[in-house]
Amino acid sequence: MSTRYDIIIIGGGPAGLTAATYARRAGKSVLVLEKAAFGGQITWSPKVENFPGDISVTGTELGDRFLEQAMSQGAEVELEEVTALEKTSDGFLIHTDSGTSYSSRTVILATGAKPRMLGLPGEEDFVGNGISFCAVCDGAFYNGKAVAVYGGGNSALQDTLLLSETCSRVYLIHRRSTFRGEAALVDALQARPNVTMMMDTTIKAFQGDGELSSLVLCCSGKEEELPIDGLFVAIGHVPDLKAFAPLLSLDQSGYALSGEDCLTPTPGLFVAGDCRSKSIRQVTTAAADGSVAALAACSYLDAV
Repeated sequence: MSTRYDIIIIGGGPAGLTAATYARRAGKSVLVLEKAAFGGQITWSPKVENFPGDISVTGTELGDRFLEQAMSQGAEVELEEVTALEKTSDGFLIHTDSGTSYSSRTVILATGAKPRMLGLPGEEDFVGNGISFCAVCDGAFYNGKAVAVYGGGNSALQDTLLLSETCSRVYLIHRRSTFRGEAALVDALQARPNVTMMMDTTIKAFQGDGELSSLVLCCSGKEEELPIDGLFVAIGHVPDLKAFAPLLSLDQSGYALSGEDCLTPTPGLFVAGDCRSKSIRQVTTAAADGSVAALAACSYLDAV
């Protein structure tokens, strides 16, 4: 451990990389630590058509732009998985799985939240090739096509309503006999002629040659094949904050309790993006959080 940074950002998605850009433009030394791949979940999207300034761009290209911009401003980046965050008398000590430790005066957590997956063979291969987790992001690519939504909460019901506006047929698949979501949403769906509710049904397998083409379903012990063009998995997300829990306040789902100011109970520690407790999780809101968290960290540094 040699260099001591003004700000270390844990997470290299849109929130973290936007924070890096803003912090560097404010003249702070910045290191971004990312455990998997820079760009975040947006890199799973084959096309992004709702990011301001781009009519259409691949998720990978958009993620690369975030990274290139941060690095062009002078941000340092490392592929490291953070295993622990320690509060010290004058800042923070960050430990990684490689055995390397990093020191900083402030930290921004931008670790994101992973969509909860079904855990079936081949599922990851179909992500971006027929499997999606965001109807708002990717629903437009299935205009006039048949899709399925898997889940039973409000997110699944709302996704189904949204998709039913433009898709020829939407199958809502739920493993239970009743929905966990609001009754008003269920009533609205029952009035949609192009929505089919498939209760007490689970997905057993995915089929397709490169692109998802059908699902193998199980209902009452019987299997059937359902041809579809796309599947939207809506069974929740999992925030990645366990290693930092002692320094945060978390809600029941494990998200960091923080307002629009991106502050946490620990002085000098900030949170941004999908790991923060909030109602809307989009690439635009992640980038907005990144700018807010960076400027808050800069204000903190300037005041101490």
